[in-house]
Amino acid sequence: FVSYQVEILDWKTKKQLCFLDKVEPNATIREIRLMFHKLYPQWYPARQSIKLDPKGKSLKDEEILQHLPVGTTATLYFKDLGPQIGWTMVFLIEYTGPLFIYFLFYFRMPFVYGLDESFTSSPHPVVNLACICHSFHYIKRLIETVFVHRFSHGTMPLRNIVKNCLYYWGFAAWLAYYINHPLYTPPSYGKKQINFAVIMFLLCEAGNFSIHVALSDLQRKGSKTRKIPYPTKNPFTWLFFFVSCPNYTYEVGTWISFTIMTQCVPVGLFTFLCFIQMTIWAKDKHCTYLREFKDYPSLRMPIIPFLL
Repeated sequence: FVSYQVEILDWKTKKQLCFLDKVEPNATIREIRLMFHKLYPQWYPARQSIKLDPKGKSLKDEEILQHLPVGTTATLYFKDLGPQIGWTMVFLIEYTGPLFIYFLFYFRMPFVYGLDESFTSSPHPVVNLACICHSFHYIKRLIETVFVHRFSHGTMPLRNIVKNCLYYWGFAAWLAYYINHPLYTPPSYGKKQINFAVIMFLLCEAGNFSIHVALSDLQRKGSKTRKIPYPTKNPFTWLFFFVSCPNYTYEVGTWISFTIMTQCVPVGLFTFLCFIQMTIWAKDKHCTYLREFKDYPSLRMPIIPFLL
């Protein structure tokens, strides 16, 4: 076979970083990353972006050298993505924070509200229920992170973790401050409103978990080849008939129910921002499905059946 020569240049300066000789034609980009890593140990594979064009997209790990539009002397461009962190660790950090931050307000630590002993517990049962539901939500997320989720992208830039934590941790503190405040007033319609919200909350959590399991099973059964997710025997997955990202639909439903349960303005604002962000993610994923699959179900919408 004809061996390839691979020249790797810096994407910005165009300076040659290395020259790989006698590279097999069927070598993958992942293998080239590993060769590059041996020469530059500080740039581990997850930190490397290898491109055909300095301003183009990064090549995927599984792409094969001889299938790329290059000659036997291939020129590739390297970009340093910066320090990376695995998605499992990202989610563990993001979700552990809100869990413990909420407890600081729920137990009314003296340094939070500056209260005497007569105000250390809330007279409203809904405050206890809100703590249980909030804790359940993030414990479920942590369990899914460890045992259910399969990440197509292995890492995220380390700098992004600060922004993500500010969002999740900051909102958890804001919600908890008002829900657990001594002047908090329970929902207007009392037990009926609370009971309705709890039922809705549990159904949405069950639906969200069911979708995550279905998506995980879809990846587990095959290779890295993307597949169209379809409903299973589990009724919670039947939302796949109408939307591309039912996990986001259920997630928004969870926070809507939590808003109804607590009747708290900061929770409503958080829910609204969640809906905006998840709609953006759902539209992106929906467009990807339409682009990749010609036989993609035409009835599906990104996040809300028949509407959005």
